Amino acid sequence: MPPSASLPGPLLLIGCGKMGGALLSGWLSGGVAAGDVWIVEPNPATATFFRDIGVNSVGGAGALPSDLKPRVTLLAVKPQFMDEAIAPLVGSPRDLGLLLSIAAGKTIAYYQRLFGAGRPIVRAMPNTPASVGRGMTVMVATQEVSADDRELCSRLLSAVGDTAWVEDEALIDPVTAVSGGGPAYVFLLVEALAEAGRAAGLPADLALRIARSTVAGSGELLRQSQEPAAQLRENVTSPGGTTLEALKVLMAEDGLQPLMTRAIAAATRRSRELDS
Repeated sequence: MPPSASLPGPLLLIGCGKMGGALLSGWLSGGVAAGDVWIVEPNPATATFFRDIGVNSVGGAGALPSDLKPRVTLLAVKPQFMDEAIAPLVGSPRDLGLLLSIAAGKTIAYYQRLFGAGRPIVRAMPNTPASVGRGMTVMVATQEVSADDRELCSRLLSAVGDTAWVEDEALIDPVTAVSGGGPAYVFLLVEALAEAGRAAGLPADLALRIARSTVAGSGELLRQSQEPAAQLRENVTSPGGTTLEALKVLMAEDGLQPLMTRAIAAATRRSRELDS
């Protein structure tokens, strides 16, 4: 559920692009006071938008007030820009509170090298459906993160969807492969369904419309249902019917499952290569 209005201190959000902006919008909608949030965002249009609704904004971390003591510093900068964005904070005596990072590929060890060991750090991996409040975020924490800190992180990130925890940071790599890349695989399914429909004789625009609506509707049905995906699949599959014939192909030994398993393994390997 979204964070409540009562938070144990100010929030500092470094990076307010699509993901950071989605989080900030979720916090404000959930009752967090705009004046309790500081953002570091060099984009003037984004900064002005949030400043106009009462959020404190600066163009760079070096411009933050010296007496600001955030309860949580959330790092939502693209990985390739992280070094530059947080450079003014490295080596600073400033108290940054709990560090919560949603930057892909930036490991806990990366932040420990910059800010020192013994600091409470949470690494999180969200995915792009967060932009519509249907995201999935998986988190891992250092041993210094208290139970209250974990609960606070869950509240903050639940503003854009579901949350879960793992205890082994190595699992963030398969999480990245399954959840982070998952939307792309679903969009590819829409493309493949549409192309198969076109090959079967449907007009291309109608095939795409059918594929989009079918995948979107099926996802919403899955979200609302208490039944497992396998049961929902069986509900659609009549004995001797057309769906069964298609599933014989998709569920064959060389069908969708081994293909997806290889794809996730490849993405997991690449995620480990990109970790820094």
